[in-house]
Amino acid sequence: MHGWFTTRRMAVAGLIASIYAALSLLLAPLTFGTVQFRVAEAMTLLPILFPEAIPGLFVGCFLTNLFSPVGLPDIVFGSLATLIAAYMTFKLRRNTWLACVPPIAVNALVVGMLLHVEYGTPFILNMLSVGAGQAGAVLVLGSALIYTVKRSAGDLRMKN
Repeated sequence: MHGWFTTRRMAVAGLIASIYAALSLLLAPLTFGTVQFRVAEAMTLLPILFPEAIPGLFVGCFLTNLFSPVGLPDIVFGSLATLIAAYMTFKLRRNTWLACVPPIAVNALVVGMLLHVEYGTPFILNMLSVGAGQAGAVLVLGSALIYTVKRSAGDLRMKN
């Protein structure tokens, strides 16, 4: 079977989803709230290398948000924000630094608004807080992840 729905692509998407959810739930105190640092968001740069990361990140975020104190709005809108950001990251994949912008900006806006509606905290503060956490996860951890995966793939090619 050719195309997107190959066994390998579905397995990679499932692996990404499970790692994202496991990391997020394992580190739940950092994952949710008005001040958050979701370590799994480092994985939001994976669409640069793997298009199958797009549904993987969406499903992983959806599973994580099932446990969100914000409830249904986070399950729906938080997960959709991740899906949109992952797709945009994939489209910008030729420039790694530009590809970092969607997971930071989309989540800062969407999650910032969700927190504003849920907790009544100022939108701009929520947006800046979420954006700062996203920037740390994406720019520091995500960039290191992409570098490591690219380097590992290069090492594997040289050994074959």
